[in-house]
Amino acid sequence: MDTDQHLDQELRVDAPHRELLDQVLDKWSLSVLNELCERPCRFNELRRAIPQVTQKSLTATLRRLERNGVVEREVVSTRPVAVAYRITPLGKTLRHPVDVLLAWAAQSMPAIERARAVFDGREEARL
Repeated sequence: MDTDQHLDQELRVDAPHRELLDQVLDKWSLSVLNELCERPCRFNELRRAIPQVTQKSLTATLRRLERNGVVEREVVSTRPVAVAYRITPLGKTLRHPVDVLLAWAAQSMPAIERARAVFDGREEARL
């Protein structure tokens, strides 16, 4: 299928898909997945790797990713007991589509910035 045919297809994002995309492509999820693609991490390792995230937000993000089967939580039998997080095989399949989106964003950013400037100029003129 060529690009034009693909673009002609109806783009539908149903509620379950929207919810999933919101949960795996949000700001903290992408950062967590980026870290976990490299290696399993304990909670505090993730906190250090992503210093802007709060403990509450990181906990919520990990729980959402775990619920969606993208990350797994493993209790490590050490003293004291520790928890490690790792990306699942399903989670690894996200890498390519996310890389494609990021490449599109990087390539398109100059055009997007120009469009924003034109839009913002029109908005300021209306005020």
